Amino acid sequence: MPERRVVIVGGGLVGSLSACYFAKRGWSVDLYEKRPDIRLPEHSNLTEHRSINLAISERGFSALRRLDPELEARVKESVIPMHGRMIHSLDGKQTSQAYDVFGKHINSVGRSTLIKLLLDEASSYPQVTLHFGFEFVRADFDSGRVVLQDSSKEECCVDADLIVGADGAYSLVRQRMMARVRMNYSQTYIEHGYCEFSMPAQEGAFAMNPNHLHIWPRGSFMLIALPNLDHSFTCTLFMPWSQFDQIKSNDDIVAFFHKHFPDALQLIGEQRIRLEYAANPKGSLMYLKCAPYTYKHRAVILGDAAHAMVPFYGQGMNCGFEDIEVLDRIMLGQSDKGDCTAALSDEQLQQALDEYSAVRSVDTSAIVDLALQNYVEMRAKVVDFAYLARKFLEGMLHRLFPRQVIPLYTMVSFTSIPYAQVVQRWNQQSLWLHRSIRMATAAAVVGIGAFSARMMGGHQLLPFSELLHKLKRF
Repeated sequence: MPERRVVIVGGGLVGSLSACYFAKRGWSVDLYEKRPDIRLPEHSNLTEHRSINLAISERGFSALRRLDPELEARVKESVIPMHGRMIHSLDGKQTSQAYDVFGKHINSVGRSTLIKLLLDEASSYPQVTLHFGFEFVRADFDSGRVVLQDSSKEECCVDADLIVGADGAYSLVRQRMMARVRMNYSQTYIEHGYCEFSMPAQEGAFAMNPNHLHIWPRGSFMLIALPNLDHSFTCTLFMPWSQFDQIKSNDDIVAFFHKHFPDALQLIGEQRIRLEYAANPKGSLMYLKCAPYTYKHRAVILGDAAHAMVPFYGQGMNCGFEDIEVLDRIMLGQSDKGDCTAALSDEQLQQALDEYSAVRSVDTSAIVDLALQNYVEMRAKVVDFAYLARKFLEGMLHRLFPRQVIPLYTMVSFTSIPYAQVVQRWNQQSLWLHRSIRMATAAAVVGIGAFSARMMGGHQLLPFSELLHKLKRF
């Protein structure tokens, strides 16, 4: 059978991992990345300040494990476990909120560290060729011809049996596909932006507990901090653009931190706050949804190219990695040649891609929504009594009935339950939990009423149905 070639556009996290998967399944792989090779010392700083720190959890590890358990082990050597959130109040008090009653945790990992590991892994496959400094220009999806432009603006053409767009939220591959596919597409910017700061090590040690994701929740805005292997923290300020606009000078940003994050200001330092606020970009936050993700048997988009999300659930990379695992499973389901998906016919490949798009777009839409909702939780609800009471109750029930009651965060971060099923199960769980609380409250009120009537002597109690009716009005 003639060799099957896949051209992958985008050499970031999702693109490099997908190159490994396709190579393992027998494809000849050409990966094109517009930036230089960040593994080279002269380009090692290209990922600094371009995005929020990464948190990898079970869905991400599952995709690495499926490819190669040794790769998963190497990645785990480069992470810092975060067992919960550390909430910083305005007076400097710190309160730990564990992610899971059984001790499960997410992990902080540097973007550049992980990309380098995945690029090295891709380079280890003889059928993978990495091309840096090439930007996607256009493609004829019916013929499989891809046009790219190198750093000198010279165009070149390559032919592919399959084109994979892993080129991020502003995907050029997706834009070109939209001219050929009746693609539903929506993109929304939220009214909040972000700016990063660095909290240096203190005498060679972490300035704060490294095994937490630190949060300074302030209602409409927040500061977070994730640990790095060099004992520093990457801090990210999220707040409305209207508040960013009010900061006119270096003195303003120092005064802002002094008012809202005094303990963080002390650990970062006034001079560093001034310099980094002036130097670091202020990033926008957006999310997008689209469908379908494919064109015939010729093209598919993965990761942020298909479903960019805000970073507040730490699922962007994990979801992108899971895309690859789900696609691989579906393609193998079409294969009659064992674990070699390069042997799929065009018809089998199209069936696999169509199934992937139909299944995955539902799940990714769910996590895009959940990520947006979690922003409110992080910046406001983590100090709300009702939220904390429910978290405690769910944790207790999860410990007693670990399969029947699973908190939302646990389902998202520590299982591989499809996101859409997570939402469905969470809604059902919330319904019966609320009903149970209402019934328990009703029973308690009836019991108290009966005891009070007995103590008062002879007063007639309301019928239970009438009492319950009154309770429902509360």
